[in-house]
Amino acid sequence: MTTEGRSTMQVDVVSPEEIVWSGEANFVVAKTVEGEIGVLPQHEPLMAAIATGAVEIQAGDERVRIGVHGGFLQVFENSVTLLTDRATLVEGDTDAAREVAKTLEAAETSENQQEEDAAE
Repeated sequence: MTTEGRSTMQVDVVSPEEIVWSGEANFVVAKTVEGEIGVLPQHEPLMAAIATGAVEIQAGDERVRIGVHGGFLQVFENSVTLLTDRATLVEGDTDAAREVAKTLEAAETSENQQEEDAAE
């Protein structure tokens, strides 16, 4: 099946614990370590490191927001895969997703500190 001319793309947001969101989407916005990126269907292949922040997915009339901390974004053959260290689906606006992302980052920092303290 050819993907040429499609107005949607497959999007999968995956953390080590679960598939956070999966479906067809019209647009994805994510924060990378080099800045914000928008991805439309038929985007050129790319890989980018994800920064702590909000991911927005436009899926038809629905706008999905996810707070993410770390990982990678891959665009290949009309699909977008976000492999995240930590991610949480958010009921709210982009600011709420950013706050959730900061909470995920703080939780990881705390866990890492506890592991270091236990190793001493």
